[in-house]
Amino acid sequence: MNKKYLVGLLTLALAGTVSLSTQAQEKKKTLGEKIEKTASSVGNKTAEVAVKGVSKVGDKTYKGKVAPDGSDVYINGKNRKYYINKKGAKVYLKASQIKDKPAGK
Repeated sequence: MNKKYLVGLLTLALAGTVSLSTQAQEKKKTLGEKIEKTASSVGNKTAEVAVKGVSKVGDKTYKGKVAPDGSDVYINGKNRKYYINKKGAKVYLKASQIKDKPAGK
């Protein structure tokens, strides 16, 4: 009886130690990290919308063609084709990267 009791107690203690050590390795984000990530994503979206607005007004849209990510392709004054990525930057395209727009869109 004593031997079974000791083995059970030892097993329980070992299981408790393992579970506590895995909880200690869990990384929690602080409030500052969450705010920084949110502010960064809001800034990226704002930049994307602003650049797309300027491109729609100032440059031509390449009709019937899309970029590799499925967004609109624009043509600037020097006849260079580009699209706007998720961070609001212009990404210039080679002719091989431009695709036909799917029929449903």
